[in-house]
Amino acid sequence: MRYPAVIFDMDGTVLNTLEDLLTSLNLTLDAFGLPRRNLGEMRHFVGNGMRYQIQCGAGEGVSSEKIDEMLPVYVKNYQVHGAEKTRPYEGVPELIGRLRAEGCRTAVVSNKNDAAVKRLADLYFPGLFDVSVGEREGIRRKPAPDSVNEVLTRLGVSRQEAVYVGDSEVDIRTAENAGLDLIAVGWGFRTKEELKRSGAERIFSSPGEVEAFLLGKQEGKLTENVPLSPGEALR
Repeated sequence: MRYPAVIFDMDGTVLNTLEDLLTSLNLTLDAFGLPRRNLGEMRHFVGNGMRYQIQCGAGEGVSSEKIDEMLPVYVKNYQVHGAEKTRPYEGVPELIGRLRAEGCRTAVVSNKNDAAVKRLADLYFPGLFDVSVGEREGIRRKPAPDSVNEVLTRLGVSRQEAVYVGDSEVDIRTAENAGLDLIAVGWGFRTKEELKRSGAERIFSSPGEVEAFLLGKQEGKLTENVPLSPGEALR
């Protein structure tokens, strides 16, 4: 086992949530008389939290005050529709189960609403995460390292003992800001080309490949990530 702890992103990494997110967003846009969005657009809205998804979906010219008004509607819609078409990516529950069988601690960190993260983790991965953390007041969202730092503390592991697994440029920056090694996965919401442009040097194509690496069945090592300065961390 290369790392005693593995911290996963949720959307696009362990769960394919895209269709339910789109349904919830479009119902919100309907309620405010705004045009609907499609899956291709939604794929690039995800990663920076629910408010950002609304900003992207609503488009230019919609005020911050209106976005604030739309947010609780979106959250309510997602509470209703957030588990209709959502499914774990094939092989991911098995990956997490085998890591835990080897004594690894596991966690999931998301910019999704904290209650939704815990609900989906319990629904789709019962007993497979020691800690699940989402966006809430007082904790800066990723790519700030706050949520990852909280997980490290709760798991009782150092930065050198953990690796972060994610599928987007937000996850790449999160790992950098937290000082963790990164496993970038290519089965999520960003293409491999987009991940490479964002700085990913090694992209894993399947949960089986991730498992082989983490369990020491595959040679090689990840490039060490160096934390950014506080000013750079929130850019």
